[in-house]
Amino acid sequence: MKARLLSVAVLALAALLFNPVWAQEAPTVDRSSTGGAQTLEDIMRRQEQLKVDESFRSENLGNPANAAPITGALGTLGGRSDADIWRSVRYNKIDPTVQSPGPANGVMIQDEGIAWYKLREGPVITYGGGALLVIIGLLVVFYFVRGRIMIDGGPAGTTIERFKAVERFGHWLLAGSFIALALTGLITLMGRTFLIPVIGLDAFSTLATGSKWLHNNIAWAFMLGLVLTFCMWVVHNIPNKLDWQWLKAGGGIFTKSHPSAKKFNAGQKIVFWAVMVLGFSVSLSGLSLLFPFQMPMFADTFAVINSVLGTSFPTDLAPHEEMQYANIWHSIVAFVMMLAIIAHIYIGSVGMEGAFDAMGNGQVDLEWARQHHDLWVAEVEAKQGKGGSS
Repeated sequence: MKARLLSVAVLALAALLFNPVWAQEAPTVDRSSTGGAQTLEDIMRRQEQLKVDESFRSENLGNPANAAPITGALGTLGGRSDADIWRSVRYNKIDPTVQSPGPANGVMIQDEGIAWYKLREGPVITYGGGALLVIIGLLVVFYFVRGRIMIDGGPAGTTIERFKAVERFGHWLLAGSFIALALTGLITLMGRTFLIPVIGLDAFSTLATGSKWLHNNIAWAFMLGLVLTFCMWVVHNIPNKLDWQWLKAGGGIFTKSHPSAKKFNAGQKIVFWAVMVLGFSVSLSGLSLLFPFQMPMFADTFAVINSVLGTSFPTDLAPHEEMQYANIWHSIVAFVMMLAIIAHIYIGSVGMEGAFDAMGNGQVDLEWARQHHDLWVAEVEAKQGKGGSS
């Protein structure tokens, strides 16, 4: 499941951009020599984490119609041996009666947890944490090589309103909650490895408990901020042909050119849609985690992907597997968002002179605005000349 989890997450995230990677079909194995039992080939494929057709075991559950008479030696087993019964338990093919009803309580054996744990503690932390360090390092190097993007000729000394108070509120609600979620999420995910050796078990226990509580409750502010910013800015972030010219010029980041742009340039539009799409996705997986076993979504998602792309992702998932997929997906998407937001924070603060004022007090220097959003400035001035509002 370790390889399957990672491949599913990567495919679902990149399906719209890259060619799909088709799931490998398990070959037909001749088990006549073992009387239908698993073969050495099955064992070797499983060790190599390749797909194995388990139907020779999962469907070999005995047949009550073959039961011996009640007076017979095996009559009380009803045509099913102990091995048949335990295979039913192993493959969740029974309908047990439990004292505490619930979607997960009737699953007696679920052995995919160890694969989820290894993936979470291994590649997710290693690659996710490594990517954060790499992006921070690259931005530091870029700053010393490129330097801060300054206003050509210096500030004009006069300002123009860039964002209204309600826009800044929506932005900071979304940004502030995301930063808090990122920090508390990293503590929850990676704290045991990196913080326990430093602060000890007792201090980490208090920190982890508080982080979990904050993470669960601040999530609602993040989702509210996501809705607010989408409603306020979606009309300004519709892609157009002007964006391609901006991208070809590199946005003036690597040179001193200033490609034309309206209220949001192509780079900002990329950040906007990345935050909206990934934020919506991470919110869905977060809700699934907030309400365990109540919002299964991956089996249905895999069914849609299979029908569209012809893949063969599993669609019969135990409740625990749904939660494991939600946890892994939540972590991967959160890491991708953190990478984008770190770059966004850099440009909006130390990377560009005058950029922070846009969300600081809503007023930006007029010369800055003309250099980076000249078409928007022209629109605002035209409206003001007609007695309109910006």
